[in-house]
Amino acid sequence: MSEVVYEASEVRRARYAVAAVFAVHGAVTGSFATRVPWIQDHASLSTGQLGFALAFTAFGASCSMPLAGWISHRFGSRMALRGLISLWTLSLILPSLAPNLYTLCLAMFVYGASAGMADVAMNALGVEVERLLDKSIISGLHGMWSAGALVGSAAGTLAAHLGSNARLHFALAAVALTLLGVLACRWVLDLQPAEDEEPPPRFALPPRSALLIGAVGFCAVFAEGASLDWSAVYLRDRLEASAGLAAASTTGFMLTMAVARIVGDAAVNRFGAVRTVRAGGVLAALGGLLVVVAGHPAVAMGGFALMGLGIAVVVPLCFSAAGRSGPNPSQAIAGVATITYTSGLIAPSLIGGVAQATSLMVSFCLVTMLACGLAVFAGVLRAGDRDRPKVSPQAAAVPDPRP
Repeated sequence: MSEVVYEASEVRRARYAVAAVFAVHGAVTGSFATRVPWIQDHASLSTGQLGFALAFTAFGASCSMPLAGWISHRFGSRMALRGLISLWTLSLILPSLAPNLYTLCLAMFVYGASAGMADVAMNALGVEVERLLDKSIISGLHGMWSAGALVGSAAGTLAAHLGSNARLHFALAAVALTLLGVLACRWVLDLQPAEDEEPPPRFALPPRSALLIGAVGFCAVFAEGASLDWSAVYLRDRLEASAGLAAASTTGFMLTMAVARIVGDAAVNRFGAVRTVRAGGVLAALGGLLVVVAGHPAVAMGGFALMGLGIAVVVPLCFSAAGRSGPNPSQAIAGVATITYTSGLIAPSLIGGVAQATSLMVSFCLVTMLACGLAVFAGVLRAGDRDRPKVSPQAAAVPDPRP
């Protein structure tokens, strides 16, 4: 292959463009989450039926993620991301149109499938930009996702407060976010496969290189899902906190994760991925221990905040390590993403099942044990650590992926 030189300014633009795409992706999630009660009422669903329908989101994502690598190979990274992010933003409209359980399940499957494919495509491009810059940026990109989710959530909260119909809210949000996503994609890197390069399979099991990395991500996402879905219930039922204080615990957890991701790249660049995740695992385990022994809401809130701080950068670093662990970054990232999405699917229900059989305290003992696993198995992320830069600050040379 010949060498192609990316000017430093071109790589910087690509970094900001991918960050904008991450924010758009997060804004869709935040917008949807605030209108779930409206969707439940519109489709006349019980709590159990709603939970069943929402599970199709993760199911759709897990089924579709392996396709992302094939789509990027077929159309090139820029066109693939442009199409997938548009599909994701426009799919926001579908849940608001579902009149019953069956149509909502179908809508959530499509919603999750488009989310998963866009997720893989943008993470693969983020890892490539990170490789060119030879410094960690993936945590900050996921921080932009969290920031986008908070903005989307704030706009959705305002729409719900004003009594806006979710169909109108989602239609306006989808159009605006689609335009922003398509615009941002103008400046992402346009990677093309070589003429003789074999396309990845459309559907494949996660590659072996992704399994151990995915296991670390599984632990982090399990703790994240448990904290997001059950922290408010834990404070209300176990510690008799008010509804407002219980809700504030969830908000605080999300804010802690967002801030930690935005500033996390500095820690990764200084200490490396392995030591950062190992320290994060210790913090998350201490946070889980505080939650378990808490006798006052403030102590539990501090524990959830520590867990958010500890796990914030783990999933971004899993994607980074996966993208460097084999010859096909998209396929490896898809494998890790499939494992982590599966964790997000089973965590809330497993926590509820254990709590039903024993107590919420026992459930969070399980979360704490998994957080300890982050510290123990952080070494598998060594592929995410980089050597010192070997390129000039003016340009970065990489093999030309085009024929």
